[in-house]
Amino acid sequence: MDPDASREHVVPGTDEELGGADVRGFDFRGTFDLSTLLDSYATTGFQATHLADAIAIAERMRAQDATIYLTLTSNVISSGLREVVAALVREGHVDVIITTSGSITEDVIKTAKPFKMGRWSADEAALRERGINRLGNIFVPSDRYVWLEEYLYDFFDDFFAEESVRTPTEFAYELGLTLDDEDSVLKQAADNDVPIYCPALTDAEVGNFLYYYRNRVDTEDVGIEIVQDYERLIEEGMLQETTGLIAVGAGVPKHHAIMTNLFRGGADYAIYIQTGMEGDGSLSGAPPNEAVSWGKIKAEDETNYTEIQAEATLVFPLLVAGAFIQP
Repeated sequence: MDPDASREHVVPGTDEELGGADVRGFDFRGTFDLSTLLDSYATTGFQATHLADAIAIAERMRAQDATIYLTLTSNVISSGLREVVAALVREGHVDVIITTSGSITEDVIKTAKPFKMGRWSADEAALRERGINRLGNIFVPSDRYVWLEEYLYDFFDDFFAEESVRTPTEFAYELGLTLDDEDSVLKQAADNDVPIYCPALTDAEVGNFLYYYRNRVDTEDVGIEIVQDYERLIEEGMLQETTGLIAVGAGVPKHHAIMTNLFRGGADYAIYIQTGMEGDGSLSGAPPNEAVSWGKIKAEDETNYTEIQAEATLVFPLLVAGAFIQP
């Protein structure tokens, strides 16, 4: 058999010249500059290029003075990303926050008692005996929640004093006013008039302690009403000329943002940072182009959305640095 007869299968030839930029990474010769490094991500490939796309989209949001929705799950606040979010709010880069109940409780705890670095591999039963809760490689001693319970009981007395039924945005705002920590997301949001929406407010210690509080004061009159916030989010969104979403993590916060933007014909821009798997059909794994099919994100000729498939602590600070902080 003539080996040359198989060559066209092994090494197929082509005369086509491809357009587009050359794949090329950062050149570490010379002076290091973060902006130049992030610029090089555009031609690095894989998720680095998606991050470069996200930075460009965020810059377009800012150039068009878009109303920026930041959605986040509670593990963002569990980690050192809490300070990143607080900085975005403090510097006026975020207009709306949608999050989970755990974000609120953990933000409050961290104003008084820090979380501690731990390790992924730990004796879980031994941690339970010691009163230590594990979040990945972050340890949270149970005494934090004992402290939080008494803090919230005192807060609830004032919060429900004149109105027995309140909203999650009122809860987050008034709780933020009680805090004295410049790295607190709740405090920065309250000080800068950024509403924090939490449609699943009872799905953490807030719910637990509200349950105990209602039994403690022996009344079922006090409670949290969520529809008023939903109406506000929809109606204020419809008034905005341009909206942009930055979803750090997925779940309820991400969907709450895209669903309420549906009422205005979809969000103009969207950036997802998530690790969910699309193949299971869940919202948490759904990419932004799926939201386009529902009308929750607008379809534009120019790319107006991207998804970074990465764990948020790795890439969210770089997105913030590249699009919001770097000159």
